Amino acid sequence: MAKHVGPATASGSVTGSGSSAASATAGGGVAQPGRQEAAPFVSQVPGTPVSFPSFHGRRVSWVAVSLIMVAFAIGGAGLALGPVWWLFWAALGLAGVGVLMAMAINIFDDWY
Repeated sequence: MAKHVGPATASGSVTGSGSSAASATAGGGVAQPGRQEAAPFVSQVPGTPVSFPSFHGRRVSWVAVSLIMVAFAIGGAGLALGPVWWLFWAALGLAGVGVLMAMAINIFDDWY
C-alpha cells in the first residue's frame, strides 16, 4: 500500500549520538558534499508548538466506518421500536458487511 504521509516529526535523520545536528558537527564531524544537513531535534515538551501533517484517512475507510455506524443506528432503532427483529438482524448483517469491507481495505493502515 502506498505511504500516505511521511514522518510526523522532522524530515531527515539526525547523525551522531547527540540529540541535535549541531552536536554532531561540533564534535569534529565534517559535512560531506552531496548529503543533506541533518534536521534539528524537535522538542516534545508540553506547550511547545509542533506542526504535524493533517491526514484524516481515505474516503473508502470513511465509507466503511459510516456503513457500520448507520447499521448500528438502524439496529438500535429496530430494538427500540418493538423490537422489530428482522430490522435488527438486517442491520447486524449490514454491520458485518461494513466490518468485512474495513478488513478488506486494510483500514488500520490509515493512522499516522
